[in-house]
Amino acid sequence: MTLRLGDIAPDFTQQSTIGEIRFHEWAGPHWVVLFSHPADFTPVCTTELGKTAKLAGEFARRNVKPLAVSVDPLESHQQWIQDINDTQSTTVNFPILADADRKVAELYDMIHPNSLANATVRSVFIIDPEKKIRLTLTYPASTGRNFTEILRVIDSLQLTDSHKVATPADWQEGDEVVIVPSLQDPEEIARRFPQGYRAIRPYLRLTPQPNRQ
Repeated sequence: MTLRLGDIAPDFTQQSTIGEIRFHEWAGPHWVVLFSHPADFTPVCTTELGKTAKLAGEFARRNVKPLAVSVDPLESHQQWIQDINDTQSTTVNFPILADADRKVAELYDMIHPNSLANATVRSVFIIDPEKKIRLTLTYPASTGRNFTEILRVIDSLQLTDSHKVATPADWQEGDEVVIVPSLQDPEEIARRFPQGYRAIRPYLRLTPQPNRQ
């Protein structure tokens, strides 16, 4: 099954380190970062889950719930969490799905046989409160994810959902943003962007980030 941007994220029921999760019900009115791991007790995965735990405040501030996936069983997850907490000096505070039957991995196409025959690759799905998939990323097993980038994308999505703007290359919170080309009415532009804008080209108009007055 190929999942594309804008698709409804498939619902599922699966066991996790906090008990059974009915995905859509568990997600509720929140954004979700669903991300998979090749295996428990692996070095890169250990650093990634530790980083996710340390970013709990950043995720909460953005109304985001992290949810990890591994095809290893629940008992293995529980033992691994102790290692993560110890080696990464943190406390894992989000659920890890025990996807031993690969239900979720197959539903979200997380197993790529030409890369890893029996384990999930490092997939990332950002899912909005309407359960729509807003971003997909796939990393090779050898490369740990950039969580700064994941947070940056969430910031961009939440900003551009609320204002008629897009974010340019390498945009960071507080930088100028792009007024979308479809917005042409001068009165609406003045109302939406009271700080004004600068037109580098008719189609390239930069304005201060509108939710940072």
